[in-house]
Amino acid sequence: MSCTLKQEDIQQVKGKGFLHNKNTNQFSARVITKNGRITAEQSIAVAQAAQKFGIGIVCNTTRLTIEVPGIAFEQIPSFIQAIQNCGLDVGGTGPKIRPIVACKGTTCRFGLLNSFELSEKIHERFYIGYREVTLPHKFKIAVGGCPNNCVKPDLNDVGIIGQLRPNYDSSLCKGCKTCQLEVNCPIHNAKLIDGICQLDPNHCNACGRCVGKCPFGCNSTGTSGYRIYIGGHWGKEVGRGHLIKQFFQTEEEVLTMIEKIILFYKEQGKKGERFAHTIQRLGIDYVEKEIVKDAILERKNKILFND
Repeated sequence: MSCTLKQEDIQQVKGKGFLHNKNTNQFSARVITKNGRITAEQSIAVAQAAQKFGIGIVCNTTRLTIEVPGIAFEQIPSFIQAIQNCGLDVGGTGPKIRPIVACKGTTCRFGLLNSFELSEKIHERFYIGYREVTLPHKFKIAVGGCPNNCVKPDLNDVGIIGQLRPNYDSSLCKGCKTCQLEVNCPIHNAKLIDGICQLDPNHCNACGRCVGKCPFGCNSTGTSGYRIYIGGHWGKEVGRGHLIKQFFQTEEEVLTMIEKIILFYKEQGKKGERFAHTIQRLGIDYVEKEIVKDAILERKNKILFND
């Protein structure tokens, strides 16, 4: 089989979320799921659309979207309508904000934040809200419920990680022979030294696993919050993102910071340059200093609409 389609037709539907199947006149539709979670009814609708318009196969992508391969060029409008009828849509390509990836959050025993809820807000506010905004390159966001990093937040352009910082009071430590904080710390940060448990705040990853474990109450509470990585990337090159120094305590602070980061990248990134390379070119100290300021929000309309 060979392709008889015009290149401009292939590029036009790619912008809508249809990726060309090599050496054919067929395409894979990329169905957006917000964060990898869809209803049973939507699953049935996608399967039926795959059977009717494709070749009866449904694939999952690494970005928690769904691909339906084998859709003929002329069937694309009908497929889009069928997907939209069940509350889903196609898309997720181009130099734009890509579909949001999230772990299962608080349904996991280690989850410190509701990853599904936060990722849906990010999806609505930035994937949908910024859909017409062209960025220098693709821009990926991931939400991880805890420092286990199952969705690799630190390898995304922006990565959010749930936190629970222990509120440790050393004055209440009894120097137990078997320290429960030491036993429960997965990264061996809690250590019994000279009869007192010590926690290094610079090494603690705020997983919260030690909180509430001391029978004498020296670590009975923790402070919930979020940390944010910026400039991670993986693919042809792999690089871990930079951890912003600020500890965020509210969801709105996180959403505002994401917006500042996107605006900064839109304003100062060069065409074809990944955010990681923008940071590398400008320096992380400068980037972090600029994105914590509110001034960039005042330039929002100018940044977004004065191309």
